[in-house]
Amino acid sequence: MIEVRNLVKYYGDFPAVKDITFSVEKGEILGFLGPNAAGKTTTMRIITGYMPATRGTVKVAGYDVFEHPLEVKKRIGYLPENPPLYMDMRVRDYLRFVAEIKGVDRKGVNAEVERVAELVSITHVLDKYAQKLSKGYRQRVGLAQALINNPPVLILDEPTIGLDPKQIIEVRELIKSLGSEHTIILSTHILPEVSMTCSRVVIINEGKLVAMDTPENLTARLQGSETVFVEVEGPIQDVLGAIEKMEEVISATVEQRKGDEVGLFKVQARVGSDIRKKLASLVVNSNWGLLELRPEKLSLEEIFLKLTTKEEELN
Repeated sequence: MIEVRNLVKYYGDFPAVKDITFSVEKGEILGFLGPNAAGKTTTMRIITGYMPATRGTVKVAGYDVFEHPLEVKKRIGYLPENPPLYMDMRVRDYLRFVAEIKGVDRKGVNAEVERVAELVSITHVLDKYAQKLSKGYRQRVGLAQALINNPPVLILDEPTIGLDPKQIIEVRELIKSLGSEHTIILSTHILPEVSMTCSRVVIINEGKLVAMDTPENLTARLQGSETVFVEVEGPIQDVLGAIEKMEEVISATVEQRKGDEVGLFKVQARVGSDIRKKLASLVVNSNWGLLELRPEKLSLEEIFLKLTTKEEELN
């Protein structure tokens, strides 16, 4: 649905975006991450046709952004970091205005305004002026305008900024539900939000793409091994020796001891080998007690920090 190829953007002599390539499939929610000034907003503005690129190509639903900008804009709902509101307009009038610009049939404008207002829970503020709204509600109105005319592609730049925890959960659930009908690029600094919403992430740093994969695959590639913690009730040295003999195991260490009979073991295995079932069988068949068995996964925050604070790339 979205194809970005060899995208480059210079501001004068400064390269803000350096040869970025990625794609987003139909119905996918892609997390688009990077530290401040990494080039995220510039990239999203180019995808939406609000800014030209220096080099490269971008296609949305088969249309080239630079050759057919109007066709692309018809198919994109865009929420920039600062919602494009007219402060001296009532919310209802503003959304009607946006609906008319987006080509909604005049007879259906009111119904479309009511639809998007209900989706983002702003029905009760439709007759208020935008300048009277809190930052959180302005953000919701911005999301509502992006949803008008039900575009197949949504580009959302910090959609939950300024919202309280309850509102964040509501918007997160809304984005997840929209993913069944829309292709979504979601940029946010709230990384748990990405973990709970997105199936895949793109991470850029200093204008370069440094990673593109699922959080699970990034974890395995950064760690270089599959890591499992297993707590066993049994002779610690015997348990350790038996684990070390397993074919898939790279290393095993004792992380914690509770006397001589209970130990927590950290087991590192080859990438791609899920040894949890074999570990469980080993413990049970040896008549030891299996107290805990869990995989270790890097959090998205840890992945993000590793990739944006080191000269490391995983694309």
